[in-house]
Amino acid sequence: MRASFTPFLIWLAVFYTAWLALVAGLNAWGQLAAHWPIAAAMAAGSYFAGSTPMGGGTVGFPVLTLLFDQPAQLGRNFGLAVQSIGMVSASIFILARGRALDWALLRPALIGSAIATPLGAVFIAPVVPDLWVRLIFAVIWAAFGVIHWLKLREIITPNGPRMPHDRLDAPVGLGVGVIGGVTASVTGVGVDMMLYAALVLFYRTDLKVAIPTSVVLMAFTSVVGIAANLGLSSAAGGAYAIAPEVFWNWLAAAPVVALGAPLGAIIVERLPRAPTLRIVSVLCLGQFFWTLADQQVGALALALTMTALAALCALFLAMHRAGHRV
Repeated sequence: MRASFTPFLIWLAVFYTAWLALVAGLNAWGQLAAHWPIAAAMAAGSYFAGSTPMGGGTVGFPVLTLLFDQPAQLGRNFGLAVQSIGMVSASIFILARGRALDWALLRPALIGSAIATPLGAVFIAPVVPDLWVRLIFAVIWAAFGVIHWLKLREIITPNGPRMPHDRLDAPVGLGVGVIGGVTASVTGVGVDMMLYAALVLFYRTDLKVAIPTSVVLMAFTSVVGIAANLGLSSAAGGAYAIAPEVFWNWLAAAPVVALGAPLGAIIVERLPRAPTLRIVSVLCLGQFFWTLADQQVGALALALTMTALAALCALFLAMHRAGHRV
């Protein structure tokens, strides 16, 4: 596929024009100044969003819920909203550059996410307690950190595209989209990491294919997720209502992530893989222990959390072993 940067440049021109018009029309300069900390945090978050299987919400969620002590619902909605710019921007860059994607898994995963994300937003997200949203988020990304410390050498070794598996690709991709879509509806992230895990642990896919594929799936899921939440907030309110603070945080962070995520996609092509993934693993484990300490988790919740972490790590290891047979 021939690379052309024109679609990406058009996207940036349209986005920044619309953003400036929105800020000027609302006279929101004071709000931008007041929300500069989240913009600064997302400068780092958007880099990781483009260069790893971590959506920008993976940084935005803990920053808002742990550092700024905001509700998990706000962190989730902000994550979906900011990724609908940052991850979409990175995806447009990836597609314009002609980067290889694993379409055999991506296509069914997109279908699964399109179905499961809105259903999760309607039926599951509103009934999950705030603490458990935080703990689910923490467990998912802690398991990501653990598995990379255990299997980093094998994860970074594969080179080049994998051979398609006609019998498994469609159900695996669909399952990732459904489970990941529900997870994203609750925490704002996760579907990208699940697709990435399937690609690198089960299929032994090159990171240069696995990461951009996961970015595109998270971009799509973020747009579906925030659109579903906006519709529910407008139609039903109550448990579905989106706090105004989500918008102001998004307005401050959006112009940063629109360039930061594509920058990460560029840099990942040139930097060694291992150091970046080790840094990500440390961040994932750090937010896990920070969440446990910040929420002062009781004995029962701690036991359930550690059990869930062990079970998810065991699942990842089982996927890795099964990949040898496949």
